[in-house]
Amino acid sequence: MKALQYVEVGRPPELREVPIPEPGPGEVRVKVTAAGACHSDSFVMGLSAEQFAQFGYPLPMTLGHEGVGVVDKRGEGVDAVQDGDAVAIYGPQGCGRCYECAQGKENYCPRAAELGITPPGLGSDGSMAEYVLVRDQRHLTPLGDLDPVRNVALTDAGLTPYHAIKTSLPKLVPGTVAVVIGAGGLGHVAIQILREITPATVIALDVNEDKLALARDVGAHHAFASDEEAAGKIRDAVGGAKVAAVFDFVAIQPTVDLGLSLLGTESDLVLVGVGATKADIGMLARPYDSTIRSPYWGSRSELIEVLELARAGRVSVEVETFSLDEAPEAYRRLHEGTLRGRAVVVP
Repeated sequence: MKALQYVEVGRPPELREVPIPEPGPGEVRVKVTAAGACHSDSFVMGLSAEQFAQFGYPLPMTLGHEGVGVVDKRGEGVDAVQDGDAVAIYGPQGCGRCYECAQGKENYCPRAAELGITPPGLGSDGSMAEYVLVRDQRHLTPLGDLDPVRNVALTDAGLTPYHAIKTSLPKLVPGTVAVVIGAGGLGHVAIQILREITPATVIALDVNEDKLALARDVGAHHAFASDEEAAGKIRDAVGGAKVAAVFDFVAIQPTVDLGLSLLGTESDLVLVGVGATKADIGMLARPYDSTIRSPYWGSRSELIEVLELARAGRVSVEVETFSLDEAPEAYRRLHEGTLRGRAVVVP
């Protein structure tokens, strides 16, 4: 079968012929109907050899941690899904036995690393292929009649912002403001989620005018350039309304500094983007009881909730499609920042 693999550190991914995987006991082989390209992949492929070695990922590795498809072959003992079932793959997989996993919070499994459990496409072979092997049936969520191409990105680009926003829900009351920094792949979905599950005024910030236009299209009340004038424009737009939460989908030092400047008492700065930054903290450095959080992905139950939002027509993803042969081009466009929404590869 064809698979898009990261073969050598520092080089673009390659389309290669690899064996079709065979499911062992408890495993499920899924015939991929759509796979999403994500900035996390680009981040991994941008690491130096020394940095990549710290992650311990094997090479070659089939990319793709956003995947949907149909059950193709079941290993011994698999009875929760049937051949032909349309499914979405839950990515941040854990041990299944600890306290966090018992709550469906496999994204926070404390034993995954020591047991060598890694997400598909981020340590084990992923969905940028004709078939993908899923290690446990509990990681398959019914997709039903949802369009696989339009909804595959919800397994990360929907689940990640949904999880980030849910934790701040108690603060996003009527009369408050939510700011989304970065209105691209995850950010434009976050705007829709905020509009659907909170009463807050939603403001989008980005450096790209096309993405600001996308933010307005999907429901942002206001959309401004992410520059030195952004804070003043927000104040002018909302008057004295409180910025209760800032969701930073970029997480580089300039965006973090901007987010910090917007915080008030008990506000949240939620760093969703992949990055390492610095911030002054403490009673005299930040408004009282303000928080900085760095959430990761989301729980299995939250994936079900996100798919239900999509099924009700309340959340959608802007996508551009590519064939598997065109997948390297999708990653090139992702790296250059020329995608309006999400790149979806259709094998």
